Amino acid sequence: MDLSSLTLADLRRLQGRIESEITRRTSSARKDLLKKVQKLAAEAGMSLDDLMAGEAAEATKKISEASPAKKTRGKSKTAGVKVPAKYRHPENSDLAWTGRGRKPKWVEDWLGTGGTMEQIQIAA
Repeated sequence: MDLSSLTLADLRRLQGRIESEITRRTSSARKDLLKKVQKLAAEAGMSLDDLMAGEAAEATKKISEASPAKKTRGKSKTAGVKVPAKYRHPENSDLAWTGRGRKPKWVEDWLGTGGTMEQIQIAA
C-alpha cells in the first residue's frame, strides 16, 4: 500500500480503522489465551483463581528475597526534642536558628553581606 498517495483525511480514516482492528485483535487474543489457561488449570485440578493466587504469592516472595525489604521507620529518638539555638541574629535576639534544616532568610542575608557563621554563633 502506497501511503504517500493518500490524502490526510484518508490517512486519518485508515488510522482509525487500524486502531479499531488492533483493539479487536488484542481483545480476541486475550480471550483465547484466557480460555487456554483456564483449560490447562482445570486439567491440573485447579481453578484460574487458585493458580493466580499462588502466582501472586510466589511473585511477592521472589521480590522480597531479591531485594532487601525497606524497614519501616518509626519516629527517631530525637523527633520532637527541642534543640538549643546555635546561631542568633546580631541585632534582633528574637531571631535564632538551631543550625538544622534550611538556613533562615536572615542567615542568608547575613552571609550575603559578608558576615560569617562564626560571628553569629552563640557562645557555648
